[in-house]
Amino acid sequence: MESVSIKFQEDVLKRIDNSIEIHNFNSRTEFIREAVRDKLAELSKDELMNEFLKFKGKSASKTSDADNKKTKEKISKEFMKDFEKKFT
Repeated sequence: MESVSIKFQEDVLKRIDNSIEIHNFNSRTEFIREAVRDKLAELSKDELMNEFLKFKGKSASKTSDADNKKTKEKISKEFMKDFEKKFT
C-alpha cells in the first residue's frame, strides 16, 4: 500500500475527529479511506446513470408496457454485472 500525505484545515480536522468518535472509526486513516471509497463508488454510480440516461427515450418504434418491462429488467441486470465487476 502506498502512502499519501494530505493537509486539512483545522476546522475540517475537528469535524473528522468528531465523526470518528460518533461513528466508531478506529483512526483518521480508516475514516479517510472509507470516505474515499464512498466517493469513488458515488462517481462510478453517477457514470453508470449517465450512460443509462443517454438511451432514455431513444426507441425508434412504439413499445408495449410489457416490452418496456423486459427491456428494463435486461438493462438492470447488465448494469448490475458491470457495477459488481468494478467493485469486486
